[in-house]
Amino acid sequence: MNSSIKTIIMMLFLVVTLQSCNQDPTLQSFYVDSELAPGFTSLDVPISLLKIDETLLDEEQQEAYDSVEKLSLIAFVAEEGNAEQMNIEYAKVQTILKNPKYEELMRGGNSTDGKFIVKCIGDGDNVDEFILLGNSNDKGFAVVRVLGDDMNFTKIMKLATVLDSGNIEETQLKEITKFFQ
Repeated sequence: MNSSIKTIIMMLFLVVTLQSCNQDPTLQSFYVDSELAPGFTSLDVPISLLKIDETLLDEEQQEAYDSVEKLSLIAFVAEEGNAEQMNIEYAKVQTILKNPKYEELMRGGNSTDGKFIVKCIGDGDNVDEFILLGNSNDKGFAVVRVLGDDMNFTKIMKLATVLDSGNIEETQLKEITKFFQ
C-alpha cells in the first residue's frame, strides 16, 4: 500500500511537471519578465485615475467605464543601438498574440508611421481583456492591456471618445499618450 501511494504521488508530480513545461508564454508572463528589463517601461493605471466626469457619460459609456478595472502598459523604447533587441522582443509579443485565444478585432497603420492591432480575450459582451499592440520603427512598441469584466468593444470605443475630448495629459496616462504621439 505504501508503494502505491508513492506511485500515485510520482505520477501526479510527473503530470504537473509535464503540464507546466507545455505552457505557452502569455502576455502576463511577458510583462513580468520584461517590466524591469533594459529598454522597457511599464505602467499600471486603475480606471479611477482617468478622472472622467461620470455625469457627462451616457448609459453605454457608463457601462463601459464600469466594466474596465485598469490599463496596463509595457513599452520597449527605441534608442540608438537597441534595434536588434527591440525586434526580438517585438517578435515575442507577436508570437504570444498568435495564440487562437486572442481574437483579432481590428488592425491599421502603415509601414512608415507604424502599425497597430487590437485583439481581445472573450466575445461579444463578455470580454475580459482588450489588447492593443502598436509599433513605430523610430519609437519602439507598446502593449496596452485593458482589463475588466464583461466589457463590450462597441461601448469601449464610445468611451474612448470621452477620453479623446478630455484632458488625460494630467493623469498617469501621459506616458501612454506620449508614446503614441
